[in-house]
Amino acid sequence: MALKKENIIASYPVPAYNYRVTINDDNLIGSSGSTTLGFSEVSGLTVEYEQTVYKNGLSFLTGINIMRGMVNPIRITLKKGVMRGDKKAFLYEWLNSEVKFILLNDLKKDITIDLCDETGVALMRWLVKGALPIKMEMPHFSATDNEVAIETLEVIAHSLKVNYSL
Repeated sequence: MALKKENIIASYPVPAYNYRVTINDDNLIGSSGSTTLGFSEVSGLTVEYEQTVYKNGLSFLTGINIMRGMVNPIRITLKKGVMRGDKKAFLYEWLNSEVKFILLNDLKKDITIDLCDETGVALMRWLVKGALPIKMEMPHFSATDNEVAIETLEVIAHSLKVNYSL
């Protein structure tokens, strides 16, 4: 029996290729609001905690206690195709902003990643709080390849929150 479109939408997993990335740039000098950029890949949406092993005097009877420690920093990699006529090098400007060390919080931005359905409506949202750019990799060039020029930005962040109920 053939499934109806509504049944397929309700029972099949959501494809991972339809997403949107928005960077809150309220603090960047000379800009306001947020910037939505098209990225070819987003990776590193991982929350990981340190592990702490605790041993007491009765560990030989009860075994060791394993506890969760502090959360590790979130490291996210954003890959973006280089576009013709891209006058606003937002990622490069964010990385190289000349803000004094004391004002380091002014460089931190919140990043929202929305997983969307086929109509562009967000189904799930990942909110990266306090992202700070730490590395930018420019495209690799080779005369023997015909690949797209990709620039990569790596950010480190305080926390990652997931909203499943949009």
